[in-house]
Amino acid sequence: MKIDMLITDAYVYNSYFKTFDKGNVVIKDGKFLYIGERGSETFQPDEVIDGKGKYMIPGLIDIHLHIESTMVTPSTFSYGLIKNGVTTIVAEPHEMANVFGITGVKEMIKASDDCVVDMFYAIPSSVPATSMETTGGSIEISDIDELMKTEDIKCLGEIMNFHDVISDPDCKTNQILSHIRTQYPDLIIEGHVPKLLDLDLQRIAFAGVNSDHTHQTVEGMEARISAGMFLEIQEKSMTTEVMEYLKEKQVDEHFCFVTDDVMADSFQRRGHLNVLLKKAIEMGMTPEKAIYACTYTPAQRMRMYDRGAIAPGKIADFLLVSNLKNFDLDMVYKKGVCEFDSSKPYIQSVQPKQFPAAFYQSVELEELTEDDFTMHVPLADDRYTCRIMNVQDGSTFTEERHDQVDVRDGKLCWEESPYGLIATFERYGKNRNHAHGLISGDILQRGAVATTYSHDNHNLLVIGHNKQDMLLAANEVIGKQGGICCVENGQVLSMLQLPVGGILSEEPLDVISKQVEQLTTSLKSLGYKHYNVIMSLSTLSLPVSPALKITDHGLINVNEGKIVPLVVE
Repeated sequence: MKIDMLITDAYVYNSYFKTFDKGNVVIKDGKFLYIGERGSETFQPDEVIDGKGKYMIPGLIDIHLHIESTMVTPSTFSYGLIKNGVTTIVAEPHEMANVFGITGVKEMIKASDDCVVDMFYAIPSSVPATSMETTGGSIEISDIDELMKTEDIKCLGEIMNFHDVISDPDCKTNQILSHIRTQYPDLIIEGHVPKLLDLDLQRIAFAGVNSDHTHQTVEGMEARISAGMFLEIQEKSMTTEVMEYLKEKQVDEHFCFVTDDVMADSFQRRGHLNVLLKKAIEMGMTPEKAIYACTYTPAQRMRMYDRGAIAPGKIADFLLVSNLKNFDLDMVYKKGVCEFDSSKPYIQSVQPKQFPAAFYQSVELEELTEDDFTMHVPLADDRYTCRIMNVQDGSTFTEERHDQVDVRDGKLCWEESPYGLIATFERYGKNRNHAHGLISGDILQRGAVATTYSHDNHNLLVIGHNKQDMLLAANEVIGKQGGICCVENGQVLSMLQLPVGGILSEEPLDVISKQVEQLTTSLKSLGYKHYNVIMSLSTLSLPVSPALKITDHGLINVNEGKIVPLVVE
């Protein structure tokens, strides 16, 4: 029998028994044909690969991530994924959708067409995430219908506005959920339900949302599995307690590992989904079980029955690994073709201007003045109790604190207080909204930073301790059509340009990773303390992430789903 490839003498991972079995593997037409003892006496291969006793593992599959979080294009993302053994992803482009609506989604899909990695997509379900922010675009029910007709859609992306789902039967999110259940009853619905338990959690499940990828506890995992929900475990959820539970309990079919958001410097330096796989093994999970959670269960969750296992008829995506403990990749194959060989150079080809011209002119905001960082308050001269957004290392959640700040001549004397100013400005030319707040905690202690990379609305977000630095940082970002700028004492410390929609760079991965690393160093030099400073910064405007956040509409009490004033009555 003529075949394309014969791999001999490999330890082949069997997903159905979670074992490694020594044998040969036959590939024909980009798919696995045979796994067993037969070799050249039965098959006539065009190519023979000596497995040399290496471990042969299905290509890794990540079913919950946002390419925009890495601030690169799909082609750059694909380049980084392959060298880390990831051969299939399900991406949700809700960041680009917040900037450009359905056009943003379609252009991200289009930019993925020629990538080596199979990039499937989720329809962003929460654009905007709430009604308490201004975005450049939105995703409506009619947009969902169009995407379902024209694109290869795997699921409805994470339902983020869990508060409204529970409390407002007529909200936009509930209308979308009702439409999906009626018109597309087989479509998978992904969820974002941090901390919910008991009745609130089960009401979310009743609405059709049957997964969660947010920060997990053992109590939360048990509640979700009991309610029939699927768990997508991020690295931040890989605590000792969570991992012990996943190792000891018979829950292998109910979870997988996902990355969600990976910064470019971490992507280049550490890796991707393979990082979580290695970490799981280091934390005592058997390699067989960890591999299962990075290949088979994510494929099953997304009903991608043509991959996730080395078995007849499955797509021939696989890795060759010499050592399971360190999981260093020797070779990565996609559809039976070697795309990465650790013994050979792996060079990225750069593709400029991959998007329409309008994507490079998305910041419609005039230069700011110092008065934009003056907090005018209609109050008599006195001390007033104000809400303070407190940032904590180790979490993207914040907490609300209260303290007294002076008011003089109708202005809040924030520069004389122990607190920084956080301000946000609508940047799409829709309404010129802006809002101010006070911030403390593990945030920068001096200087300023400005960014258009601010989840999920991507308006201009500015934080600082003096007006001059804030003004310089903000106007640098406006002038460059988006990015992140760090300033101290009137000097630009670092500037990461993000010209595509104000959120993506077209630089190669090795270049942008160094830029992100420099930016991180600059933020930390100003006193920012966080395990992921850029993610912490960018989520300060995310009004679905507890507890006190800010949008162009004002300060948001996330737990109550409402706008609250700066001054506490």
